[in-house]
This record gives sequence, structure tokens and C-alpha cells, in this order.
Amino acid sequence: MRTTNKSTLTAGTPQASIRPLKTRFNLKRTWPIYMMILPGFLFFIIFKYIPMAGIMIAFQNYDPFLGFWGSKWVGFENFERLFTTRDFWPLMANTMILSALDIVFFFPMPIILAVLLNEVRIKWFKVMTQTIFYAPHFLSWVVIVAITVVLFATRDGGINILLRDLGFSTIEPLTTPGGFRMTWILHNIWQGTGWGAIIFLAAIAGVDPNLYEAASIDGAGRLRQIWHITLPAIRGVIIILFILRLGSFMDIGFEHVLLLQNPLNMQTSDIFDTFIYRTGILMGNFSFTTAVGMFKGIIGLILVVGANKAVKKLGEEGIF
Repeated sequence: MRTTNKSTLTAGTPQASIRPLKTRFNLKRTWPIYMMILPGFLFFIIFKYIPMAGIMIAFQNYDPFLGFWGSKWVGFENFERLFTTRDFWPLMANTMILSALDIVFFFPMPIILAVLLNEVRIKWFKVMTQTIFYAPHFLSWVVIVAITVVLFATRDGGINILLRDLGFSTIEPLTTPGGFRMTWILHNIWQGTGWGAIIFLAAIAGVDPNLYEAASIDGAGRLRQIWHITLPAIRGVIIILFILRLGSFMDIGFEHVLLLQNPLNMQTSDIFDTFIYRTGILMGNFSFTTAVGMFKGIIGLILVVGANKAVKKLGEEGIF
């Protein structure tokens, strides 16, 4: 049998010239990048990850005087209490309905606004319109709700006074169950549409202008260009933001709902967040309400993982 010298074989091959790549951590060159990352990194560590240790009290009968390690462990008793309480299903229904309204009516609005603003060709008008739509984002919910109360108060609200003077019946959006939901979603649309459109405008800005020129030459109008070029170009961004929105499906804004809430609309305005505030903070049931918050987080995790897998099966890129 013919034998070959291995050293002779490999000496003349290109593999002999291959050397392992060596990487070196050059702090002098990269420290500005790490300093830019540091504030966000510390924020998540201090305010997101470290507080997760408090989840353990969901499995305890927590006593602040005894602390984490001195309190009695009760296992899943707090979760059993949550699922058997009479408030669970009304809270679940109210939270899911408001979140579904937010996804159906509010989520598409920044996309629509971004597409419309992209079609504006008069620069000064476009800048002015963007500013008008961005401005409500910088108003707190306290101010927005106070304005709503002043305008729609039953007796002395400006809108209701005008309606009475014109011979129409008054409207009470804050004192009826259905009115609460309508007011809540309209507030979200008015306050958040302009700010939410920023990321979609940035995505649209990255579309190659030559695509629009080619489509125009082929006879495509503005609507066809939007449908076949603009929307497909930002589809990835839309999908990622939708998946991230599902992560907060059970978290729809405590402050906004609490400010709009009153005994007359409690039937539809009482959600998990307000229940946690009322039961955990005001009544001191820390372990029980921690279990409620953990339940909300698990639902959000399941929705994100499920949506991400579904998106990947459809051939799109997910978030992980």
C-alpha cells in the first residue's frame, strides 16, 4: 500500500497558511462605545433585574417586619386565591378588552400617520404637521384627563353646555361603562399616534427612492406605491413592534385608567393594575398582588414566544 507523508501533503496546501485569528480587547479604542451603553445597562440592572428577586414573595405570606427570609412559605396558595376569587374573570375580561381595543385601533394609527406624512411634499407643512401630532406625547395623563373632565362635566362642562344650547342631549363619556372605553382609546390615539409614528418614518426614510421612480415609470400611482413598496419595506419593523406590544398585553397603563376610573364606570374600568394598587398598596396584601403581577408577566411571555414562533413559520424574522 502506498503511503504518503502527511507533513509533505499539508505543507503545500493553502491550509498551511491559515492562522487562528487573535482578538484583543482594546479598551482605549472602544471605551466611548461602552460608556454609551453603560447608562442603559445600569438602568435595566437596577430597575428591571434586581427587583425580580422580589418575585419570591408571591410564594410567601410576606411580612415586611420578617423580611424575605423570615416570612412563611405558602407555595402556590396566592395563585390559587387569584384564580378562585370572584374578581378574577371580570378583571381578566376588562384587561383583555382594553388591550384588544388598543391593538386594533391604536396600533395601526402610527403606521397610517407615518405613511401619510411621507406623502407630503411641502416641507414646511410636513414639519408643522409632525410637530402638532408630536406635542400631545409631552402632556401627562393628569393634564389630559383634567381637560376631558372640564370639557365633558355633566353640568358645567364646555361641550355639554354647548350641546344644551344647541338643543341636543348631553354626553357623559366618563360616567358610563361604554363611555369609559371609548374615552380611553381616543386618549391613547390622540396622545401616542404622533410619537409612535417616528420609528415608522425612520424606517420609510430607508426605502430606496429608485423603487418609487421605477414604479412611477411603470404607471403605478401613489396608492399602489404605498401598497407594493412602502408597506412591504417596513413590514419587518411592524412585525417586531407588534410582537413587543404583545409582551405588554396585560399591562395597559395604570395611571391613565386610574385617573379615568370612578364608581360609575368601575364595571369596565377595573383592571389588574388598579386591582393590584387597591389590594396590594392600599390594603397591604403584598404577596397576593405580587402573584397577580407574576401572572400578568407569564401571559405576556407566552404571547411573545408564541407570536415569535408563528412569525418565523411564516417566513418573517422574529425578535429572537
